[in-house]
Amino acid sequence: MFNKLFTQSQGAGAMSPAATPPPGGKPRAESAPAQYNHPQHPPAASALSRSASAPVQPRHKVWLERPKFPDFKLGPCLGTGSFGRVHLAHYQPQVQNLVCATKSLSKASILKTKQVIHVKQEKGILQKIDYPFIVNLFGCCQDDKCVHLVLEYVCGGEFFTYLRSTGRFDEQTTRFYAAQVLLSFEYLHGMDIIYRDLKPENLLLDNKGNIKIADFGFAKQIDRRTYTLCGTPDYLAPEIILNKGHGKPVDWWAYGVLIFEMLAGYPPFYDDDALGTYQKILSGRLNFPGHFSRSAKDLIRRLLVADLTKRIGCLKNGVEEIKTHAWFSSTNWDNVYNKKDAPPIRPKVSADDDATCFDDYSKLEPMKHEFVLTPDDQKVFEDL
Repeated sequence: MFNKLFTQSQGAGAMSPAATPPPGGKPRAESAPAQYNHPQHPPAASALSRSASAPVQPRHKVWLERPKFPDFKLGPCLGTGSFGRVHLAHYQPQVQNLVCATKSLSKASILKTKQVIHVKQEKGILQKIDYPFIVNLFGCCQDDKCVHLVLEYVCGGEFFTYLRSTGRFDEQTTRFYAAQVLLSFEYLHGMDIIYRDLKPENLLLDNKGNIKIADFGFAKQIDRRTYTLCGTPDYLAPEIILNKGHGKPVDWWAYGVLIFEMLAGYPPFYDDDALGTYQKILSGRLNFPGHFSRSAKDLIRRLLVADLTKRIGCLKNGVEEIKTHAWFSSTNWDNVYNKKDAPPIRPKVSADDDATCFDDYSKLEPMKHEFVLTPDDQKVFEDL
């Protein structure tokens, strides 16, 4: 559901609290300017690249100049959370109708939970991003009660829903979506951004069935290392659990967990208790179902290794070692970037503003705000 977009890191120790069970188990709890000059697609990490994965033509980010919230015609409520609501919306001043999703965050809740820095950080990172497999930010506005992030609307629904309804994916389907996530991480890491919250719940599908990564509440731009404990237990790298400081390699660990979960239908270190999950992660023992191919098992083993000097994706040749791995031997990376291959899943949607792939929360009571902000409180949000 779109309420995944409301999960904000809670500072040190922020967690998405529970783990995904195998089929039949309990569900995983939810982890709760002037014209924009978009960054160029980052160059490949090394000369080993079989393809540049570059756009055929330059892309241009949609950016709304000083939008006002009354200019949005709100549709169904697609998600709710501790910070506010997400609505399907149409931006009316546009000559061509712009379909979007408005993520309205209560200023009172942001202040009470001391999330101002994290909200600004999320908005700042999203503003820099322009990529085909990431939910893009169109703009930001605010009123006396809320900060409103205006996001690209992704009508195909949650990837998590499709995975759970199928049970598990075959290797061809898994490889298709793993390739799109890989290019997204290559792009983010090229901007020194770590994502830190990869899991099926944070992936959406567009109208044709391509991936869109959502929820950047845990994302961070770093120089070298950071020490915040955040993420979902099943997907945490050992260095996060051990508080050793972490960087880009944690995304490649989570990437290995995602590939395993897509192929198996459950994550590799699942346990009923988070502490049990941590113990399994630190033990490093992997038990593969019999249907995994030899190349899939090899790639996952090389991603889920605690020793950073051996974890593929963060070694001398960077992401190229994953791109050129045997499991991706049939993948044309230019075709992946330019969406030339037909997605294995095709959402049943009739229009760009179709909301049938999401639950409707419109019958909920209006959003409540715990207190009225003072003028000094409002000043905290001036630079958003």
